[in-house]
Amino acid sequence: MRALSTAATGMAAQQMNVEVISNNIANMNTIGFKRQRAEFQDLLYQNVERMGSQSSDSGTIVPTGIQVGSGVKPNAVYRITEQGSMTQTGNQFDVAVNGRGYLQVQLPSGETAYTRAGNLSVNENGQMVTADGYTVLPQITIPANATAVTISKSGQVQATIPGQTAQQTVGQMQLATFFNEAGLDAQGSNLFLVSGASGAAVVGNPGAIGYGTLQQGYTEASNVDAVTEITSLISAQRAYEMNSKVVNSADQMLQTTSQLKQ
Repeated sequence: MRALSTAATGMAAQQMNVEVISNNIANMNTIGFKRQRAEFQDLLYQNVERMGSQSSDSGTIVPTGIQVGSGVKPNAVYRITEQGSMTQTGNQFDVAVNGRGYLQVQLPSGETAYTRAGNLSVNENGQMVTADGYTVLPQITIPANATAVTISKSGQVQATIPGQTAQQTVGQMQLATFFNEAGLDAQGSNLFLVSGASGAAVVGNPGAIGYGTLQQGYTEASNVDAVTEITSLISAQRAYEMNSKVVNSADQMLQTTSQLKQ
């Protein structure tokens, strides 16, 4: 019976939907996390009687025909890149990206990764690094005798040096933008890599046209909304239950058929 396999595809689709929702909820407190949404599309149809075909010798045409669907399949898991709220941290090295753009990070492999997680610090050499110790690009080194660091909205990094009346400029932070941010390849650890779908990175200074600004002493919170996710979870659970009832109903119909043969 076709209903068994059709309902099974529905259960598998809703299982993936729940997995995506659970990942969103698990990352509610992950800095810079962007929630995802599972999307689906219907499977192929079996044409029992094709619409538009001739139904008699006199030339009458079948107006609608008979098409029976075979279920559903996952089509995409779309990343929603809307802005998260700002969380004040008090750390002078933390920066939140307000608007478009990603911080650039150099991986141990030499590749450039991209992140919205601006919880930064300095390593033993005074270089600005991520929580995993990866160097922020362009490389910025804070003088060992600096008593304070200021990061402007445009990304200029200045250090206060004892004995100097003016702050010393030590570097310029930059942001990377992409034509299709949702196409970035997620690597975990708040990092993304360029993919064929995202397009190449376009690098510029914060505050320039098309780029966001930086907010020192803040980080960007996850854009996951708990109420929305719980509502989606309930809907996915109900859809899963309905598909399972279809399986039970189809099984009972098959059982009745088998009893008739006896």
